[in-house]
Amino acid sequence: MKIVDQFAEYLFIKKRDKSKPKDKWLGYMHGMNRISIFIFLIGLMVMLFKLVILPMMK
Repeated sequence: MKIVDQFAEYLFIKKRDKSKPKDKWLGYMHGMNRISIFIFLIGLMVMLFKLVILPMMK
C-alpha cells in the first residue's frame, strides 16, 4: 500500500505527511518522478489513440 500512497502523493491526489522531514533533494526527486509519470500517461494516451481510435475511423 505504500506504493499506492506514493503515487497518490505524486499525482496530487493525497497530501504528503507533514511529520516527515522535508529534504530539498528528495523534493527534486519527487518532482522528476511526477514528470516521468505524466509523460508515461501521455504516451499511453497517444498509443491508445493510434492503435484503437484511428483504425476505427478508417
